[in-house]
Amino acid sequence: MQAAVILTLAALLCIGGGTVYYLYRAVHVPVSAKSSNFLVTSGSSLPDFTRALKKQGIVATEWPLQVWALICGAAGSLKAGEYRFETGDTAAKMLSKVVRGEGVQRKFTILEGWTFRDLRDALGKKKALKQITRDLNDNEILDQLGIRKSHPEGLFFPDTYFFVHGHTDLDLLRRSALKMSTELQAAWAERAYGLPYDNPYAALIMASIVEKEALLDVEKPVISGVLCNRLRQGMRLQADPTVIYGLGSGFDGDLKRRHLRQDSPYNTYKRKGLPPTPIALPGAAALAAAVNPANTKAIYFVARGDGSHQFSATLQEHNAAVRTYQLK
Repeated sequence: MQAAVILTLAALLCIGGGTVYYLYRAVHVPVSAKSSNFLVTSGSSLPDFTRALKKQGIVATEWPLQVWALICGAAGSLKAGEYRFETGDTAAKMLSKVVRGEGVQRKFTILEGWTFRDLRDALGKKKALKQITRDLNDNEILDQLGIRKSHPEGLFFPDTYFFVHGHTDLDLLRRSALKMSTELQAAWAERAYGLPYDNPYAALIMASIVEKEALLDVEKPVISGVLCNRLRQGMRLQADPTVIYGLGSGFDGDLKRRHLRQDSPYNTYKRKGLPPTPIALPGAAALAAAVNPANTKAIYFVARGDGSHQFSATLQEHNAAVRTYQLK
């Protein structure tokens, strides 16, 4: 009798050990399915997950992974998101990715010098983002973001932003606006003494003009210095990018003399001082230049045609530079 019990227990141990071995092998053998993205929706249960894996041909049977998840204590720890499963991944590795929330990271880049309209257009084309601002006007977007400004231009920081499935265009705008606020306040705290403007928003306006005027980062402080000199001397800025911004969608890319005579709040040929708002999204280099302009005597500059500029301290020098670089 005792011998029979021992034999029975030994048989059960062998069966149990074999089952555990089979289970381990089943979830640790690389799958042969093609690499693909896999979506785990919010509220998905373990059976929902394994059923979807089987339906897509990623695993042949569901129960080994279900039992393995129960053994590992992972059955209730699935995180919603978009995941990348590669050929050669094991079922256990796929489960681990979902439990850890190691989802697909996507990115969106806001370019320096974009206008807010450019930003909205680019966001609208980013299909991976959930679109919730498409039917909102600019002021409604600012309201949603809790921004107490009447104009959105310049309030969003150019950078590359990473996001995962389920994020909205408003989420990304909120992050960008927060970063611009942080960067602007940090720049303003390091400002030089004697700037011709006395608040961070005015510095943001200057930075946006510098961003549009300068192609080379090394020239941004110099251009800022020129524009600051003009403000101090009561001269009009005469910045083409401000005029172009004021023309809006009616501008065809060819700035003419009649445009310079057309009055608007943004025509710095007609009006003294800074325009009422930024004209673009300035980057870090432009912000730094606006609060720490170069010490220069120049009050004029002209494009050389290669992305750089010739700077002049007198009208006579400037006219000579115009003849050299633009009236060839």
